[in-house]
Parts: sequence; C-alpha cells; structure tokens
Amino acid sequence: MTRKVYIETVGCQMNVLDSELVIGALRKQGYSLAQKAADAEVILFNTCSVRAHAEEKIYSALGRLKGHMDRHPEKVLGILGCMAQKDQELILKRAPHVDLVCGTGQLERVPELIEAVRSTGRPQMALSLGRKDASRTDVEASFISYDPVRDATMRPTPFQAYLRIQIGCDKFCTYCVVPSTRGPEQSRPPEHIYAEARQLADQGCREITLLGQTVNSYRFDHGDGRNTRLSDLITTLSDISGLDRIRFVTSFPLDMTNDLIDAVRDLPKLVKYFHVPAQSGCDEMLTRMKRIYTVAQYDEMRQRIRERAPEASVSSDFIVGFCGETEESFQKSVEMVERSVFKNSYIFKYSPREGTRAFEKFADDVPEETKRRRNNDLLVAQNRQSLAIHRAFIGKDVEVLVEGPSLTAKRESKRQGQPYAPDAPVQMTGHSMHDLITVFDGMPRLAGSLVRVRIEEATAFTLFGQIVTSESSGRLDESRLAQARHASARPVASQKPGTIVLPMA
Repeated sequence: MTRKVYIETVGCQMNVLDSELVIGALRKQGYSLAQKAADAEVILFNTCSVRAHAEEKIYSALGRLKGHMDRHPEKVLGILGCMAQKDQELILKRAPHVDLVCGTGQLERVPELIEAVRSTGRPQMALSLGRKDASRTDVEASFISYDPVRDATMRPTPFQAYLRIQIGCDKFCTYCVVPSTRGPEQSRPPEHIYAEARQLADQGCREITLLGQTVNSYRFDHGDGRNTRLSDLITTLSDISGLDRIRFVTSFPLDMTNDLIDAVRDLPKLVKYFHVPAQSGCDEMLTRMKRIYTVAQYDEMRQRIRERAPEASVSSDFIVGFCGETEESFQKSVEMVERSVFKNSYIFKYSPREGTRAFEKFADDVPEETKRRRNNDLLVAQNRQSLAIHRAFIGKDVEVLVEGPSLTAKRESKRQGQPYAPDAPVQMTGHSMHDLITVFDGMPRLAGSLVRVRIEEATAFTLFGQIVTSESSGRLDESRLAQARHASARPVASQKPGTIVLPMA
C-alpha cells in the first residue's frame, strides 16, 4: 500500500525548493502526495522564522492537529526548516505531539528520521551546528547542500523551477535570523549547478530562478586561481538548449557589480529584472539594521543600473517601524521610493525576532498603529510609481511566459464547478521579460509557451492585453477588459497542497 505525505510550506522561495526536494526523496521511498493532512501517514510543515506571523501560523496548525494525532498515534508529525533550526526545544514544549524536528541543513535525513520515529516511538531531531558551536569549516559542513533528484509535481508550474546556487548568509543584519537558521554563506560548484539546470531543462522547464540569500555575492573559488562569478555562471547556463529564461533573487546592494548589470542587459535569456532590498531610506536606520551600505551607495547602485541596463526593472523591500524609526526617518524611505522608480516593493512592519541583535539591543518602540499607518503610506507612494511604470507599457508588445489561468479565471471555474476546456478562451496570466504580471485572453493549452502580448490597459499591479498573432485584429472584448480592470488581485503561483511565498530576507 502506498503511503501518503502531506506538506505545507511557509516562507521564501528557498523553502518552496526545500519542500520539493523533501517530497522528491520521499517519493523514492514509495510515498505519494496527499492533498489533506488528515489523509496522510506523514504530515510535514516546512517553516519560516523571518516574521512572527509565519511562526504563529504553524503553531495554530499544530494546535488544530493535536486531536487528530492523539487519535492516530501511528502517524508522524514533523517540523522542518528555519523554526526547527532556531526553536527546537520550544516546538516540543508548545507542541509535544510533534514527532520530528529537522533543520534547514539536515533535510536529506527526513526519510531516515521518519523511519526512526516509527521504529523507536520517540521524537527525532536533526540540527546543524550553531554559528558559535564550532569552527566555520565544521559549521559549514553541518549545513548540507541538499539537492537530490527533482520532483516536478511540487513546482509552482511544471515549466518553472527554482535552483539553489548558494546557501547561508554572512551579512548579519540585526533584524534577521537567516544567518543562524541557514548557516554560513556557501556557493555551490558551478558544474553541479549546470548539471541540475540541464536536468530541469530535460524535464521540460523553460525558466529557472537562481536562489541565494544574497545571490549576487555568488563566487566559487576553484582553488587554482580561477573564480566563477554569478555573471559567468549565468553565461554558461544560457547555452542550455530548451531553457528560455533565467532569473535570480535576492541581490545585496553592495554586491551589485557592473559585470552582472551588463549580463542582464546583454544576455537574451536573462530576465531584465533586479530585486535589491533597500529596507530603509535613512542612514541611521541602515546603521541600526547593520545593512553595511549608505543611502548614497544604494542610490549610486540604482543609477548604475539605469545607465548600464536602462530597460531593466527593479524591485525592493522595506521595513517600516524598525527600532527607533522617527517620522523623519520614515519620510526618507518615502523619498527613496519616489526617486528610485521601483516596479514594486515588498513592505513589511518590523517584527522582533528572538535571537537577533535587534531583539537583544534595541527596544521595539514604534507603536503597532504607527507601523500600520507607515506601511499603508509607503504602499501608496509605491503604487503611484508602479502604476506609472505599468502604464508606460500601454501600446507596446511584451513577451510573456504563460503560467496558466489567472486567479479570476480559477475562481470562476470553481464557482461554476467546471474544469477548463483546453481550447476555450479564459483569462490567462504570465510574466513579461521585465517581470511584470500580464493577463490576456487565451487558451489553457498555451500554458508553458512564450507568447507576444500587446498591452492595452494597466493597473499598479498588472498589465492587460491581447495576444499578437498574424491573424489578430481588433481589441479585447470590452466586457472582458472591464472585468480585467477590476481584477486587482495579484496572481500568485501556489504549490500544492499549501504554500505562502514571501521574499527572502
């Protein structure tokens, strides 16, 4: 009898990739994927510790499962990822019905740990070394770069995949737990990355996203005087047949080199897009955050992108309400958004995280009401910039990798209780080469293909248009276009059975 596993993922793209790899390993052990936790013999949660809300979501889910696990003691309940690495003892205290705790650097041991739970009847734990527990070499060795055979069924779409090129982080921002939960920064050998990219292309992937906590600091020392930079790596990957698009996230401002900017400009397969978190537009806040750059240095980096790759779009991250942030400090972030012309920004209210320097050194002294107001005010400023960027594409043609029906189409299909017909037109969605969400009328069978779309309307979040073909004429049906204008929900690819994807810290 085939055993079933359920996995729910909270966090960044790295966590989504980790979940794919865990499920891939369990499939080799004879498991199939369950859509509901109640239907599975093994229930796993892959967790995030960047924000308190993500952790509380997991504890709430564990609480709801308490009765189910009591009734089914033969089942295995596991916590994976950043929470496991950071709070292993707290997890077992708050949820003693958890059977398995496995940190980010030990995920290859999940099948082994499940069997150990079954054979011993006792909770099992696998963690990497803490940054202060041993030498850097030993700590690095305890964070295993876990990249086994890939599992296409766990991807956001069958033709898009994440590819890890780097693990860990050495930046030590005062608000961030990632350096402790994912260990020291390590770059994977380029030949390993190339082989995995080839495998993904052979499986039908047309787009890969290269992942790293600070991906543009990728540099592999071959030990013979040669070094491979991110731009060198991408140039090599561009030669892979069947691969149409390459992107990378997330970049660190001080590590943005001209050779990488030029690669985005010159390499046809490389998406014309940079995600470079600023976090604040105030030098005092950046110092407190230990971001190790100034506003002037960020602005200089942004100007180099404008000059060397003028077509590239740029997005950012901001934290509002960080310890000691005044109204004057916050207004400097607003000013940065207004002058930087980001296509979008991910804006978050500061959340104190135990184990970080900010938690130990600074008071969380900005009231929650003030954080909410600043969050909304910065969003308003960003949305003005986003709308201007999107409207500049009206009348232009963009190349779109079709991802599937839009959220609007999915909701309508669910409401009607009818599946999509392969050749019946519905509202489809995808991303342009500038990483702009684009929706248009098309057939579901177009998913996974590249199409050219002429843009006819835009909001702050989405481009709307029609497919350009030799036979196309006229405009989009006006009723559909009106519906599209009011469909403000951003389409988000979601892993099954459960995923929340946040930008990486």
